[in-house]
Amino acid sequence: MTDKQTRLLDAALELFANDGYNATSTSKVAKAAGVSEGLIFRHFGNKRGLLDALMAEAERKLATVLAPVLFATDPEATIGKAVELPFAIDPGEYDFWRLQYKLKWEKGYHHPQKMKPLLDKLCWAFSELGYSHPEQEAQLLSQVLEAIATEILRAGNPEEWRPYRTFLRWKYLG
Repeated sequence: MTDKQTRLLDAALELFANDGYNATSTSKVAKAAGVSEGLIFRHFGNKRGLLDALMAEAERKLATVLAPVLFATDPEATIGKAVELPFAIDPGEYDFWRLQYKLKWEKGYHHPQKMKPLLDKLCWAFSELGYSHPEQEAQLLSQVLEAIATEILRAGNPEEWRPYRTFLRWKYLG
């Protein structure tokens, strides 16, 4: 990837995450990247191509982030690692993850099946620990963690949410 392509992707990420995909024009991305607008069309085809390139990176990052949970062999370790997910977001990647959350509201980009491996693993863990409703516990924990992650990304202050981390660890791990 060329320097100009990287600059275009970096500018698109920042603008899409902060202003929204639909509210960001290709000319605004090009200006922020310090390149001509024509380079977007040459390298990515169109604005959707820029977003698709960012989404391909999202697939890779999500797999990396979820790997410790998915490969845990102990049910308590699985839940413990899942609880850590929102608190482990690198502040330098907040824009990247903000974009992922914003895209949940964009037609064609919300793919809840991406989180199915996490839900399945949590369901297994709760089942192994003898919970009477493991599917609902998995969904509940997933939704709570998503809400915490959303607030951390919105406010940029994970410390404010650390008491919930402690509470969730106590609730599920004793």
